[in-house]
Amino acid sequence: MVNPRAWLAEAISSFALVFFGPLSITVAAVLLGTGLSLESLLVISLGHAAAIGIMIYAFGHVSGAHINPAVTMAMMATKRINIKDGAGYIGSQIVGAIAAASTLAAILPTAGSKVQFGTQGGPSEFLEKSASAGFAVEALLTFFLVTTIFMAAVHRKAASGFAGLAIGGMIFLLHLVGVPLTGASMNPARTLGPAIVSGQWDFHWIYWAGPIVGALAAGLVMNYVFMKKAEKELQATAK
Repeated sequence: MVNPRAWLAEAISSFALVFFGPLSITVAAVLLGTGLSLESLLVISLGHAAAIGIMIYAFGHVSGAHINPAVTMAMMATKRINIKDGAGYIGSQIVGAIAAASTLAAILPTAGSKVQFGTQGGPSEFLEKSASAGFAVEALLTFFLVTTIFMAAVHRKAASGFAGLAIGGMIFLLHLVGVPLTGASMNPARTLGPAIVSGQWDFHWIYWAGPIVGALAAGLVMNYVFMKKAEKELQATAK
């Protein structure tokens, strides 16, 4: 059974991420300079973490607040969401991301263009601009993001009410270490929206392949190693 209200929730949540995340990059670039300083890194990390954490509390009870095609694919692979709804989620996330990037470009065309409206530019000098290293970083970062999502939000024994804090905290950590390496996308929609507006497509494939591989690996491991056992225990207790 499809759920259009959940699709709309995913579109709004994705809009928030792809608007406020790149906006934090723009603010950091304009107010703090274009270099990647500690201050700008903190602003960028907090901007992305807050956008996702708040949207989880706002829409988690409506759609689960995936806000990420890679997360939705992991949920589909573990049968936590059906194929039709999953496709609707992904389409809605992409539409929300493109709308957000277009809005940012419309209201801040000059300032936003300085950072290509938040487009990830590929592997950095730290990675010697290696596509394979960039792919590995995006896959690993996404693995730990999706691990946190499954264990803090989906697991039936997870502490109630802390999913937004846990996932937002992990987003903050992953941006702190990942922004200097690849830009820390971990989300194909987050990369696609700004790429369409900026026309920047260099290394674009790693921001799809890395997150999808990392998300699927985390989802399958968490689901079948940790969650299935807990669910069986709860069912046995209920009987």
